[in-house]
Amino acid sequence: MHDVTQSILDHVVKTDPHQPEFIQAVTSFLSSIDNLVDDLPQIVYHKVLDRLVEPERVIMFRVPWIDDDGQLQINRGYRIQMNSSIGPYKGGLRFHPSVNLSILKFLAFEQTFKNSLTGLAMGGGKGGSDFNPKGKSDNEVMRFCQSLMTELSRHIGEDTDIPAGDIGVGGREIGYMFGQYKRLTNRSVGVLTGKGPSYGGSYIRPEATGYGLVYLSAAILEAKGKSLDGKTCLVSGSGNVAQFTVEKLLHMGAKPVSLSDSTGVLLDPSGIDAKKLAYVKTLKNVRRGRIAEYAQQFPEATYIPHNGGSDSNPLWDVKADYAFPCATQNEINAKDAKNLIANGIKLVGEGANMPTTLEADAIFKEAGILHAPGKASNAGGVAVSGLEMAQNSQKLQWTPQQVDQQLQQIMKNIFASVSNAAEKYSTKDNYVDGANIAGFLKVSEAMIAQGYV
Repeated sequence: MHDVTQSILDHVVKTDPHQPEFIQAVTSFLSSIDNLVDDLPQIVYHKVLDRLVEPERVIMFRVPWIDDDGQLQINRGYRIQMNSSIGPYKGGLRFHPSVNLSILKFLAFEQTFKNSLTGLAMGGGKGGSDFNPKGKSDNEVMRFCQSLMTELSRHIGEDTDIPAGDIGVGGREIGYMFGQYKRLTNRSVGVLTGKGPSYGGSYIRPEATGYGLVYLSAAILEAKGKSLDGKTCLVSGSGNVAQFTVEKLLHMGAKPVSLSDSTGVLLDPSGIDAKKLAYVKTLKNVRRGRIAEYAQQFPEATYIPHNGGSDSNPLWDVKADYAFPCATQNEINAKDAKNLIANGIKLVGEGANMPTTLEADAIFKEAGILHAPGKASNAGGVAVSGLEMAQNSQKLQWTPQQVDQQLQQIMKNIFASVSNAAEKYSTKDNYVDGANIAGFLKVSEAMIAQGYV
């Protein structure tokens, strides 16, 4: 590694030694842009990298709320405002017990380059809470969301910071937070995205991350003379991203055969068709059930309970053509990567943020696997959030067809940008490097132009 990038990494490790996810994200990014340092002396002179790894602002606060038993509960809320060089902070809110500063800083760091790749005027941010919405009543979720927004409203705005949803934050949570923001400010503006279409939301927003993942993967395959038609696909997760990834794969003629959640893995060799997907949507979105119930409903499927002591995931040890990790960070380790290769996987498209470890990344690279990193392949969600912002500012609502058409074009543009950057600055088809480099070049140019802010 170049002396400059190594010194940045050493600084991050020394400053934030207990933030492994953030260190991992920075390591991956610096590895990609390592060869650019000598060719771009201005980024050294202006200390662009030094500034990039430090958030512009970190907000942490207490979130008190009352449960249905009348008991006071306390959670911790966060907002990481990472980089605003190309626009207001933009990034989701995550409600999950695993949420901590390291995870949110890694997500905000990745979001900065992801938003840059969309071509829209959005900076990078992320936030959330260690609150767990699972098992909570609607009233409990509402009281929590209202309390969180009471504090968060001080730090966001339609031209400052526009949060969206992420894991644990869907239409229900966004609605409660938007209602509280209006109540506090007496303003109805596009301060949140992911809203329902009936009150300022964009069509195709729930579908956008999963659809965008498939659109970009299809563009990669098309460039290689291949397609999704008739191919067997592995999909992890069972939430919003996974559901709409499966839906769009079906539209493209593919055969998705797996899903998962925190309790285990579902394998359906007969394929998850439209009828089965409709069941999953009801199961997860309405009844908030577990994926294990799928195997009871459709006996041709197999459910494998999660084994906390296992060093590999059985979902990634199935013969298939393409893999789409859509669950969470670091879900594919080195052994999983080797299993995927051994089972004939030719493409890995990331629906989740950083779902592969650094070791797995290296294994895919060595094996020549087509690997679309999350900052490119799952950018469809934030892209349509940007389109929702545009609609809100114009007080308009576009049709689903208009939004989907723009989403497809944005994902094609992202592929072209990533592919060109890889070929120019790294090696052909190295989409991990291409995504990091393409996103970085735009952000660095904006940072230098604006001075030391």
